[in-house]
Amino acid sequence: MSPTRRDFLRTAGVLGAGAYLGAAGCVDRQDGAADHSDAVAPTPKRLLILGGTGFIGPHMVRYAMERGHQVSIFTRGRRDTDIPDGVEQLVGDRNDDHSALEGRRWDVVLDNNAQDYRWVQKSAALLADAADQYVFVSSISAYALEGFGWAYADRIMTEPLVDEDHPRIDPPQGWRDGDDAPYGLMKTLSENIVHSAFPGRATIVRPGLIVGPGDTTDRFTYWPVRLDDGGEVLAPGNPDHANQVIDQRDLTEWIVRLAERGTTGDFNATGPAERMSMGSMLERIGSAVDTPHELTWVPESFLEARGVAPWSDLPAWIPGDPLMFVDVRDAVAAGLTFRSIAETSRDLLEWDRTRPAEERANRRFGMSRAREREVLDAWHAAQG
Repeated sequence: MSPTRRDFLRTAGVLGAGAYLGAAGCVDRQDGAADHSDAVAPTPKRLLILGGTGFIGPHMVRYAMERGHQVSIFTRGRRDTDIPDGVEQLVGDRNDDHSALEGRRWDVVLDNNAQDYRWVQKSAALLADAADQYVFVSSISAYALEGFGWAYADRIMTEPLVDEDHPRIDPPQGWRDGDDAPYGLMKTLSENIVHSAFPGRATIVRPGLIVGPGDTTDRFTYWPVRLDDGGEVLAPGNPDHANQVIDQRDLTEWIVRLAERGTTGDFNATGPAERMSMGSMLERIGSAVDTPHELTWVPESFLEARGVAPWSDLPAWIPGDPLMFVDVRDAVAAGLTFRSIAETSRDLLEWDRTRPAEERANRRFGMSRAREREVLDAWHAAQG
Protein backbone atom coordinates (compact mmCIF):
# COMPACT_ATOMS: atom_id res chain seq x y z
CA MET A 1 0.00 0.00 0.00
CA SER A 2 1.39 3.39 -0.91
CA PRO A 3 2.14 5.90 1.89
CA THR A 4 -0.31 8.71 2.46
CA ARG A 5 0.20 12.31 3.51
CA ARG A 6 -1.08 11.27 6.95
CA ASP A 7 1.66 8.61 7.11
CA PHE A 8 4.20 11.30 6.29
CA LEU A 9 2.95 13.67 8.98
CA ARG A 10 3.01 10.85 11.52
CA THR A 11 6.56 9.83 10.57
CA ALA A 12 8.04 13.27 10.06
CA GLY A 13 9.85 14.97 12.85
CA VAL A 14 11.35 11.77 14.28
CA LEU A 15 15.07 12.23 14.84
CA GLY A 16 17.67 9.56 14.25
CA ALA A 17 19.59 7.82 11.51
CA GLY A 18 17.23 4.88 11.02
CA ALA A 19 18.93 2.13 9.00
CA TYR A 20 17.19 1.26 5.78
CA LEU A 21 18.26 -1.49 3.42
CA GLY A 22 16.88 -1.95 -0.06
CA ALA A 23 17.56 -5.67 0.30
CA ALA A 24 19.51 -7.71 2.80
CA GLY A 25 23.21 -7.28 2.19
CA CYS A 26 22.77 -4.90 -0.76
CA VAL A 27 24.53 -1.84 0.54
CA ASP A 28 26.78 0.84 -0.86
CA ARG A 29 30.30 -0.41 -0.18
CA GLN A 30 32.32 2.37 1.38
CA ASP A 31 35.64 0.56 0.93
CA GLY A 32 35.40 0.47 -2.85
CA ALA A 33 33.15 -0.12 -5.81
CA ALA A 34 30.24 -2.51 -5.74
CA ASP A 35 30.43 -5.60 -7.94
CA HIS A 36 28.79 -4.53 -11.20
CA SER A 37 29.58 -7.65 -13.19
CA ASP A 38 27.03 -10.24 -14.25
CA ALA A 39 28.12 -13.84 -13.87
CA VAL A 40 26.08 -15.04 -16.85
CA ALA A 41 26.93 -13.65 -20.29
CA PRO A 42 23.81 -12.04 -21.76
CA THR A 43 22.16 -13.13 -24.97
CA PRO A 44 22.94 -10.39 -27.53
CA LYS A 45 20.01 -8.12 -28.28
CA ARG A 46 19.26 -5.40 -30.79
CA LEU A 47 18.94 -2.19 -28.80
CA LEU A 48 17.62 1.12 -30.06
CA ILE A 49 18.69 4.01 -27.82
CA LEU A 50 16.72 7.21 -28.29
CA GLY A 51 19.47 9.65 -27.45
CA GLY A 52 22.90 8.29 -26.68
CA THR A 53 25.09 11.40 -26.84
CA GLY A 54 23.93 13.40 -23.80
CA PHE A 55 24.84 12.96 -20.13
CA ILE A 56 23.73 9.36 -19.52
CA GLY A 57 23.85 8.18 -23.14
CA PRO A 58 27.53 7.56 -23.86
CA HIS A 59 28.11 5.23 -20.92
CA MET A 60 24.90 3.33 -21.70
CA VAL A 61 26.10 2.87 -25.27
CA ARG A 62 29.59 1.72 -24.26
CA TYR A 63 28.30 -0.68 -21.63
CA ALA A 64 25.78 -2.23 -24.02
CA MET A 65 28.48 -2.70 -26.65
CA GLU A 66 30.86 -4.25 -24.11
CA ARG A 67 28.18 -6.80 -23.27
CA GLY A 68 27.83 -7.84 -26.89
CA HIS A 69 24.62 -6.10 -27.93
CA GLN A 70 23.89 -4.54 -31.31
CA VAL A 71 23.31 -0.87 -30.65
CA SER A 72 21.57 1.76 -32.76
CA ILE A 73 21.27 5.34 -31.53
CA PHE A 74 18.77 7.89 -32.79
CA THR A 75 19.88 11.51 -32.43
CA ARG A 76 19.87 14.79 -34.28
CA GLY A 77 23.57 14.27 -35.01
CA ARG A 78 24.58 17.63 -33.59
CA ARG A 79 26.88 16.57 -30.74
CA ASP A 80 30.51 15.66 -31.22
CA THR A 81 30.57 12.59 -28.97
CA ASP A 82 32.99 9.69 -28.95
CA ILE A 83 30.80 6.80 -30.11
CA PRO A 84 32.30 3.28 -30.06
CA ASP A 85 32.99 1.53 -33.33
CA GLY A 86 30.10 -0.64 -34.43
CA VAL A 87 27.32 1.62 -33.16
CA GLU A 88 24.73 2.40 -35.82
CA GLN A 89 24.02 6.13 -35.83
CA LEU A 90 20.55 7.04 -37.08
CA VAL A 91 19.88 10.74 -37.61
CA GLY A 92 16.47 12.35 -37.26
CA ASP A 93 14.37 14.55 -35.03
CA ARG A 94 11.89 13.41 -32.39
CA ASN A 95 9.70 16.37 -33.24
CA ASP A 96 9.08 15.66 -36.89
CA ASP A 97 11.53 13.25 -38.56
CA HIS A 98 11.44 9.55 -37.66
CA SER A 99 12.13 8.28 -41.17
CA ALA A 100 15.37 6.57 -40.08
CA LEU A 101 13.34 4.31 -37.76
CA GLU A 102 10.68 3.27 -40.23
CA GLY A 103 10.62 -0.33 -41.41
CA ARG A 104 13.13 -1.45 -38.78
CA ARG A 105 12.89 -3.79 -35.80
CA TRP A 106 14.70 -3.97 -32.48
CA ASP A 107 14.36 -6.13 -29.39
CA VAL A 108 14.31 -3.25 -26.90
CA VAL A 109 13.89 0.52 -27.10
CA LEU A 110 15.75 2.56 -24.44
CA ASP A 111 14.24 6.03 -24.29
CA ASN A 112 16.59 8.16 -22.22
CA ASN A 113 16.22 11.66 -23.67
CA ALA A 114 12.47 12.40 -23.78
CA GLN A 115 12.00 16.11 -23.10
CA ASP A 116 8.39 16.26 -24.28
CA TYR A 117 5.56 13.74 -23.87
CA ARG A 118 4.66 14.39 -27.51
CA TRP A 119 8.02 12.90 -28.49
CA VAL A 120 7.04 9.76 -26.60
CA GLN A 121 3.64 9.66 -28.27
CA LYS A 122 5.32 9.55 -31.67
CA SER A 123 8.09 7.09 -30.85
CA ALA A 124 5.84 4.69 -28.90
CA ALA A 125 3.23 4.63 -31.66
CA LEU A 126 5.86 4.07 -34.34
CA LEU A 127 7.71 1.33 -32.43
CA ALA A 128 4.81 -0.50 -30.74
CA ASP A 129 4.99 -3.33 -33.28
CA ALA A 130 8.71 -2.93 -33.97
CA ALA A 131 10.11 -3.83 -30.53
CA ASP A 132 9.37 -6.29 -27.75
CA GLN A 133 10.04 -3.92 -24.84
CA TYR A 134 10.17 -0.16 -24.22
CA VAL A 135 12.29 1.16 -21.35
CA PHE A 136 11.41 4.74 -20.46
CA VAL A 137 13.66 6.87 -18.24
CA SER A 138 11.23 8.93 -16.19
CA SER A 139 11.85 10.72 -12.86
CA ILE A 140 10.73 10.67 -9.25
CA SER A 141 9.51 14.20 -10.05
CA ALA A 142 6.45 12.47 -11.52
CA TYR A 143 5.11 11.92 -7.99
CA ALA A 144 2.43 14.26 -6.67
CA LEU A 145 3.82 15.96 -3.57
CA GLU A 146 2.91 19.42 -2.34
CA GLY A 147 3.69 21.79 0.49
CA PHE A 148 7.33 21.03 1.19
CA GLY A 149 9.84 23.76 1.90
CA TRP A 150 11.39 25.64 4.79
CA ALA A 151 8.31 24.99 6.98
CA TYR A 152 9.14 21.25 6.91
CA ALA A 153 12.88 21.54 7.51
CA ASP A 154 12.62 20.09 11.03
CA ARG A 155 11.17 16.82 9.73
CA ILE A 156 13.72 14.03 9.62
CA MET A 157 12.61 11.03 7.57
CA THR A 158 13.77 7.70 8.94
CA GLU A 159 11.86 5.52 6.48
CA PRO A 160 11.18 6.00 2.76
CA LEU A 161 7.78 7.60 2.26
CA VAL A 162 7.27 7.25 -1.49
CA ASP A 163 7.07 3.93 -3.30
CA GLU A 164 6.15 3.13 -6.89
CA ASP A 165 2.42 3.16 -6.11
CA HIS A 166 2.44 6.70 -4.75
CA PRO A 167 0.07 9.02 -6.67
CA ARG A 168 1.62 10.82 -9.61
CA ILE A 169 0.99 14.29 -10.94
CA ASP A 170 -2.31 14.67 -12.81
CA PRO A 171 -3.01 17.26 -15.51
CA PRO A 172 -4.58 20.44 -14.12
CA GLN A 173 -8.21 21.26 -14.80
CA GLY A 174 -8.72 22.39 -18.38
CA TRP A 175 -5.54 20.74 -19.66
CA ARG A 176 -5.89 18.99 -23.02
CA ASP A 177 -3.73 16.53 -24.90
CA GLY A 178 -1.32 18.56 -27.00
CA ASP A 179 -0.90 21.32 -24.44
CA ASP A 180 2.53 22.01 -22.99
CA ALA A 181 3.37 20.27 -19.71
CA PRO A 182 5.86 21.06 -16.93
CA TYR A 183 8.60 18.54 -16.18
CA GLY A 184 6.83 16.33 -13.62
CA LEU A 185 3.57 16.16 -15.57
CA MET A 186 5.51 15.49 -18.76
CA LYS A 187 7.05 12.42 -17.14
CA THR A 188 3.68 11.16 -15.87
CA LEU A 189 2.07 11.57 -19.29
CA SER A 190 5.01 9.84 -20.97
CA GLU A 191 4.81 6.89 -18.59
CA ASN A 192 1.10 6.47 -19.36
CA ILE A 193 1.76 6.62 -23.08
CA VAL A 194 4.44 3.91 -22.90
CA HIS A 195 2.28 1.59 -20.80
CA SER A 196 -0.60 2.06 -23.23
CA ALA A 197 1.50 1.39 -26.33
CA PHE A 198 3.45 -1.50 -24.75
CA PRO A 199 0.99 -3.21 -22.36
CA GLY A 200 2.90 -5.71 -20.23
CA ARG A 201 6.06 -4.84 -22.15
CA ALA A 202 6.94 -1.50 -20.57
CA THR A 203 9.66 -0.68 -18.07
CA ILE A 204 9.52 2.65 -16.27
CA VAL A 205 12.68 3.81 -14.48
CA ARG A 206 12.29 6.81 -12.15
CA PRO A 207 15.73 8.13 -11.18
CA GLY A 208 16.41 10.66 -8.49
CA LEU A 209 19.33 13.08 -8.79
CA ILE A 210 21.70 11.61 -11.41
CA VAL A 211 25.35 12.40 -10.72
CA GLY A 212 28.85 11.43 -11.79
CA PRO A 213 31.36 12.09 -14.56
CA GLY A 214 29.82 14.04 -17.43
CA ASP A 215 27.29 15.97 -15.32
CA THR A 216 27.58 19.61 -16.38
CA THR A 217 24.71 20.82 -14.16
CA ASP A 218 26.89 21.01 -11.00
CA ARG A 219 23.90 19.93 -8.91
CA PHE A 220 26.09 17.40 -7.05
CA THR A 221 29.50 18.36 -8.44
CA TYR A 222 29.49 21.41 -6.16
CA TRP A 223 30.20 19.28 -3.10
CA PRO A 224 33.24 17.24 -4.24
CA VAL A 225 34.72 20.40 -5.76
CA ARG A 226 34.02 22.43 -2.63
CA LEU A 227 35.48 19.87 -0.23
CA ASP A 228 38.47 19.41 -2.51
CA ASP A 229 39.09 23.17 -2.32
CA GLY A 230 39.47 22.75 1.45
CA GLY A 231 39.09 25.14 4.38
CA GLU A 232 35.88 25.88 6.24
CA VAL A 233 32.86 24.52 4.35
CA LEU A 234 29.28 25.67 4.91
CA ALA A 235 27.18 22.53 5.52
CA PRO A 236 23.41 23.00 5.42
CA GLY A 237 21.04 22.48 8.31
CA ASN A 238 20.63 19.27 10.24
CA PRO A 239 23.13 16.59 9.14
CA ASP A 240 20.48 13.90 9.82
CA HIS A 241 18.33 14.90 6.84
CA ALA A 242 18.00 12.04 4.35
CA ASN A 243 19.56 12.30 0.92
CA GLN A 244 19.74 10.20 -2.24
CA VAL A 245 21.73 10.35 -5.48
CA ILE A 246 22.68 7.83 -8.15
CA ASP A 247 25.82 7.54 -10.24
CA GLN A 248 24.90 7.71 -13.92
CA ARG A 249 27.03 4.62 -14.57
CA ASP A 250 25.10 2.54 -12.02
CA LEU A 251 21.83 3.75 -13.53
CA THR A 252 22.71 3.12 -17.17
CA GLU A 253 24.36 -0.25 -16.58
CA TRP A 254 21.29 -1.42 -14.68
CA ILE A 255 18.98 -0.18 -17.45
CA VAL A 256 20.93 -2.24 -19.98
CA ARG A 257 20.64 -5.30 -17.73
CA LEU A 258 16.88 -4.74 -17.42
CA ALA A 259 16.73 -4.83 -21.21
CA GLU A 260 18.82 -8.00 -21.33
CA ARG A 261 16.49 -9.78 -18.97
CA GLY A 262 13.24 -8.38 -20.33
CA THR A 263 12.37 -7.03 -16.88
CA THR A 264 9.18 -4.95 -16.93
CA GLY A 265 7.39 -2.81 -14.35
CA ASP A 266 7.89 0.51 -12.58
CA PHE A 267 10.99 1.21 -10.50
CA ASN A 268 12.41 4.02 -8.40
CA ALA A 269 16.10 4.32 -9.24
CA THR A 270 18.22 6.27 -6.82
CA GLY A 271 20.60 5.35 -4.07
CA PRO A 272 22.41 4.13 -2.14
CA ALA A 273 20.56 1.06 -0.92
CA GLU A 274 20.73 2.09 2.73
CA ARG A 275 19.56 5.35 4.26
CA MET A 276 22.10 8.09 3.63
CA SER A 277 22.05 11.37 5.52
CA MET A 278 23.40 14.70 4.33
CA GLY A 279 26.08 14.34 6.98
CA SER A 280 27.18 10.89 5.88
CA MET A 281 27.10 11.95 2.23
CA LEU A 282 29.51 14.80 2.91
CA GLU A 283 31.69 12.51 5.00
CA ARG A 284 31.88 10.01 2.13
CA ILE A 285 32.69 12.77 -0.34
CA GLY A 286 35.32 14.08 2.06
CA SER A 287 36.99 10.67 2.20
CA ALA A 288 37.70 11.00 -1.53
CA VAL A 289 39.72 14.22 -1.23
CA ASP A 290 43.13 14.86 0.33
CA THR A 291 42.61 18.56 1.06
CA PRO A 292 42.05 19.44 4.75
CA HIS A 293 38.54 20.79 5.28
CA GLU A 294 36.12 21.43 8.12
CA LEU A 295 32.33 21.30 7.95
CA THR A 296 30.39 24.03 9.73
CA TRP A 297 26.72 23.06 10.07
CA VAL A 298 24.46 26.11 9.93
CA PRO A 299 20.76 25.72 10.94
CA GLU A 300 18.00 25.97 8.37
CA SER A 301 16.39 28.93 10.16
CA PHE A 302 19.57 30.96 9.81
CA LEU A 303 20.05 29.99 6.17
CA GLU A 304 16.46 30.92 5.40
CA ALA A 305 16.87 34.30 7.07
CA ARG A 306 20.00 34.96 5.01
CA GLY A 307 18.19 34.12 1.75
CA VAL A 308 20.10 30.91 1.07
CA ALA A 309 18.11 28.71 -1.31
CA PRO A 310 18.03 24.90 -0.98
CA TRP A 311 18.92 22.98 -4.15
CA SER A 312 20.31 26.00 -6.01
CA ASP A 313 22.64 27.77 -3.55
CA LEU A 314 23.35 24.53 -1.69
CA PRO A 315 22.75 21.75 -4.24
CA ALA A 316 21.54 18.20 -3.66
CA TRP A 317 19.73 19.31 -0.51
CA ILE A 318 16.03 19.99 0.13
CA PRO A 319 15.34 19.53 3.86
CA GLY A 320 12.20 17.57 4.67
CA ASP A 321 11.38 16.68 1.06
CA PRO A 322 10.09 13.08 0.70
CA LEU A 323 11.78 12.86 -2.72
CA MET A 324 15.12 12.90 -0.92
CA PHE A 325 14.25 9.45 0.46
CA VAL A 326 12.17 7.21 -1.79
CA ASP A 327 11.77 3.45 -1.64
CA VAL A 328 14.25 1.64 -3.92
CA ARG A 329 13.69 -1.93 -2.72
CA ASP A 330 12.10 -3.06 -5.98
CA ALA A 331 15.03 -1.73 -8.01
CA VAL A 332 17.60 -3.40 -5.75
CA ALA A 333 15.69 -6.67 -6.01
CA ALA A 334 15.81 -6.23 -9.80
CA GLY A 335 19.60 -5.95 -9.75
CA LEU A 336 20.43 -2.27 -9.18
CA THR A 337 23.86 -1.93 -7.57
CA PHE A 338 25.78 1.08 -6.36
CA ARG A 339 29.29 2.44 -6.51
CA SER A 340 30.44 4.09 -3.32
CA ILE A 341 29.91 7.84 -3.00
CA ALA A 342 33.67 8.13 -2.54
CA GLU A 343 34.33 6.44 -5.90
CA THR A 344 31.76 8.62 -7.63
CA SER A 345 33.33 11.72 -6.08
CA ARG A 346 36.88 10.80 -7.09
CA ASP A 347 35.85 10.08 -10.68
CA LEU A 348 33.73 13.21 -10.80
CA LEU A 349 36.62 15.38 -9.64
CA GLU A 350 38.95 13.83 -12.20
CA TRP A 351 36.44 14.54 -14.96
CA ASP A 352 35.66 18.04 -13.67
CA ARG A 353 39.31 19.04 -13.99
CA THR A 354 39.10 18.38 -17.73
CA ARG A 355 36.22 20.84 -18.26
CA PRO A 356 36.82 24.20 -19.92
CA ALA A 357 37.95 26.88 -17.46
CA GLU A 358 34.96 29.04 -18.34
CA GLU A 359 32.53 26.27 -17.38
CA ARG A 360 34.26 25.73 -14.06
CA ALA A 361 34.27 29.45 -13.32
CA ASN A 362 30.55 29.79 -14.06
CA ARG A 363 28.91 26.80 -12.43
CA ARG A 364 25.18 26.42 -12.89
CA PHE A 365 24.44 25.44 -9.28
CA GLY A 366 26.01 26.33 -5.95
CA MET A 367 26.99 29.52 -4.21
CA SER A 368 30.20 31.42 -4.83
CA ARG A 369 33.04 31.20 -2.32
CA ALA A 370 32.50 34.87 -1.48
CA ARG A 371 28.83 34.30 -0.75
CA GLU A 372 29.64 31.24 1.35
CA ARG A 373 32.20 33.24 3.35
CA GLU A 374 29.65 35.98 3.94
CA VAL A 375 27.12 33.53 5.40
CA LEU A 376 29.72 31.77 7.53
CA ASP A 377 31.02 35.05 8.94
CA ALA A 378 27.45 36.11 9.77
CA TRP A 379 26.83 32.78 11.52
CA HIS A 380 30.00 33.04 13.62
CA ALA A 381 29.14 36.65 14.53
CA ALA A 382 25.67 35.57 15.64
CA GLN A 383 27.24 33.01 17.98
CA GLY A 384 29.09 35.80 19.80
